[in-house]
Amino acid sequence: MCLLLSAVFSTPALAADPWFDSYAAEVKKEAQKYNIPGYAMVFYQQGKSPQIKVFGKTHNGGEAVTADTVFRLASVSKTFTAVLMAKLVRQHQLDWNTPVTEMSPTLGESGTLNPGMTLGHIVGQSSGFMPNAYDNLIEANYPLKRVLNQLAGLEPLCKPGECYTYQNALFGVIQEYFVSRNTSYQRQLQEQLLTPLGMATASAGKGGLLASGHWARPHIAIARNRWKEGQVESNYYRFTPAAGVNASINDMTRWLQAMLLEFPTVVPEDVVKAVTTPRVRTSREVYRRGWREDLNNAHYGLGWRIYDYAGEVLNYHGGWVKGYRADVSFSPKHKAGYVMLMNAESNLINTTTADFWDLYFEQAKRQPAPQKTQPR
Repeated sequence: MCLLLSAVFSTPALAADPWFDSYAAEVKKEAQKYNIPGYAMVFYQQGKSPQIKVFGKTHNGGEAVTADTVFRLASVSKTFTAVLMAKLVRQHQLDWNTPVTEMSPTLGESGTLNPGMTLGHIVGQSSGFMPNAYDNLIEANYPLKRVLNQLAGLEPLCKPGECYTYQNALFGVIQEYFVSRNTSYQRQLQEQLLTPLGMATASAGKGGLLASGHWARPHIAIARNRWKEGQVESNYYRFTPAAGVNASINDMTRWLQAMLLEFPTVVPEDVVKAVTTPRVRTSREVYRRGWREDLNNAHYGLGWRIYDYAGEVLNYHGGWVKGYRADVSFSPKHKAGYVMLMNAESNLINTTTADFWDLYFEQAKRQPAPQKTQPR
């Protein structure tokens, strides 16, 4: 069924920057043009109130999207997994050099996996396996253990740590690690990050999404500018550390604040530095649509992409699962961040984040450097 949803709301009582209002109006115009079901975005500048814009509805005939509407984050989940694992490394429960065979009972029993592959290679996307290895098995709903067994016998393209090879299935190792210690990824994420950061509507897993009081339904393109509500797929939720976190734009504002060091007792500075330090070059990224004019260089850290964007350091990750798109990004120098969440697989998001940062950096050249905000 075709959706045509045009209502846009701003969080009340916020003094918005005129340039951001103009940008948001253009995004709204494009969303109306392409009949996007709904989205939520936030621009956060440290020291100022978050500027939140929401558009559309959770689904046809549903409620309006609000700042508390929960979306799937897809691979933006990897930013959470990276920070969680970095905290465990800091707590000496793990090490980035912990062998994968020690973390996963399945791979430990295989006897065929390269013993040099480590936790850092999983989270840093440098395992050496062919990119997106056995995503097709995830999408075919193969059990996690069976997918990991298939990975164990895969011939690598390069030695671990030598090349960038993006993965989802390999994050099942992290899932198994927690289960083998009588806990779960969901529980550790909640206890270590979501609860202490006050991310009240965030969760992990399909059950968490469905239990949300207000969540955005997925939408699939059925024709040009026409969308149909789809079903929430379970497949990637079974590999939760790769793509199973859910959050609202209010939650993601907290996440930006954490990345900008406003919650140092929860996410210390050395954790943020660890996950946003370049580890492997991602040369093909510089040609990505909507970004290539200003993207000079690109690397992957630990769960974060690190861009040289028009001479500025920009930390970024995107996400895409059936019916949803998501982008998260922040500038450590300028203490600013931007997130967009969408309940449709629209290519509109391919350019909205880059357009935002083009405008932001242009404005930043005219402004004094931001003052450091006191930690919370």
